[in-house]
Amino acid sequence: MNQPALKEGLKWTADVLVIGGGPAGTWAALTAAAKGAKVILADKGYCGSSGATAPSGTGVWYVKPEAELREAAKASRYAMGGKLAEHRWMDRVLDRTYENMNRLGVSGYPFPVDEAGIPYRRGLQGPEYMRLMRKLVKKAGVTILDHSPVLELLADEHGVAGAAGVRTQSGEAWSVQAGAVVIATGGCAFLSKALGCNVLTGDGYLFAAEAGASLSGMEFSNAYAICPTFSSVTKTAYYSYASFYYEDGSVALGAGSKRGRSVIARNLLAGRQVFAKLDGADAELQPLLRTAQTNFFLPFDRRGINPFKDVFPVTLRLEGTVRGTGGIRITDESCGTGVPGLYAAGDAATRELICGGFTGGGSHNAAWAMSSGSFAGEGAAAYAARLGRHSYHRAPVGLSSSPLVHGEVKAGAAARTAEYVEAVQAEVKPYDINLFRTEQGLTSSLGRLDGLWTEQRGREIRLTPEGVKAREAQAMTATARWMYNSALARTETRGMHKREDFQGSDDAQHHRLISGGLDQVWVKTEEVAKESVLL
Repeated sequence: MNQPALKEGLKWTADVLVIGGGPAGTWAALTAAAKGAKVILADKGYCGSSGATAPSGTGVWYVKPEAELREAAKASRYAMGGKLAEHRWMDRVLDRTYENMNRLGVSGYPFPVDEAGIPYRRGLQGPEYMRLMRKLVKKAGVTILDHSPVLELLADEHGVAGAAGVRTQSGEAWSVQAGAVVIATGGCAFLSKALGCNVLTGDGYLFAAEAGASLSGMEFSNAYAICPTFSSVTKTAYYSYASFYYEDGSVALGAGSKRGRSVIARNLLAGRQVFAKLDGADAELQPLLRTAQTNFFLPFDRRGINPFKDVFPVTLRLEGTVRGTGGIRITDESCGTGVPGLYAAGDAATRELICGGFTGGGSHNAAWAMSSGSFAGEGAAAYAARLGRHSYHRAPVGLSSSPLVHGEVKAGAAARTAEYVEAVQAEVKPYDINLFRTEQGLTSSLGRLDGLWTEQRGREIRLTPEGVKAREAQAMTATARWMYNSALARTETRGMHKREDFQGSDDAQHHRLISGGLDQVWVKTEEVAKESVLL
């Protein structure tokens, strides 16, 4: 095993197919290959430069294996997340993240060192990180299909057995038959123009649901990030150093980066512009901030703005599940989905296990990507090994909920897809629907979203680059429906889920919400592991 995958026209076979080439996908591919699996990785963009991590710096939940430090790390966001995280999963992720970060150092990642020569391993620069991951993946013998988005999973009566898609640069259709599949397609930011999120449209959620998997925590999918009105860079952590003001120079009381984003949103809803200034960063810290997040400052520099001294207008940009915690439900320690042969990792999978119902920011998210990617890669390789050569003699069929067909794109199809995208954005971007939730607002929005889903469900989707956009619109519609049905079912405020009509938390609702279904969305409760309550 562990040889480059065999190509037959635009049909390939592999032991493991990984869908997505960000941190979770590359770690999954690397780990599966290390277990002897023949691996193919298919990326919607270019593996190494596509996705939310590649253009940015990120913190990492890297904690030394010392009991006191680990306990403090686990407690840091537990209450903020509504006490839905689990002790054993946090331990597993901390252990694997520590191991993987050290492995990156050995593999050549240029960690900065302090005066004593000790590497600082609590952060990663996206460009260097993903460039190295692509190099390591290729060195491991993984076949990378760049610019090859998936349009549907393939399956038979035994479970998931591959995927099919289109190569956007050539327009050719392709398929991979595989013993196991890892979905690492990232979250869904609804094409809100947040940096690196242009490929993150919830595709993996839809693929998983079509295969019979469920989702978890989709009510915790309304993350909004602070950013300048003139920038797509969403690095909310930097606004912990900010003061917020109105146009007349008066202080915007209560506005902040953690619990004060609602204040900003309410002012913006009322038509009152809010301004920020990073005046909490002293002279010694400022150059360090610039070094850590170079691209954060580029939009300011281009406009001649010194963000440490000058005020600048801010907005809240939707990041959905990219910073939220909802995603595909994980059913075992190998990041299985409950569907034979199907695994999930990174933002495509729920992060409730380590974050509960509140965003993990960059650090927890980065740790979850590399650890869950590793778990999923190991699980997928083991599953494919159990199947052996039987996996190459299956005859799987496509699972798309809409018919995928060959042929020319019909006139007006692209414009209609764009209309669907705009219609979904009109339901998920407004603060008074998605951030400040009410039964009336959610129910009204769901009526429109259900109509959008029904319309798209009956459309033929061409196996073309334009068909990719049509499937993205469908995935965003499905994601919004799971979000809002879950939000309706949680009649309380917990984590990032805020109900205007139920502003307090309810101990009786200390459970997870599992959702699924396509034409008819369903929601049910799932108990949190008892041991997590003891934290």
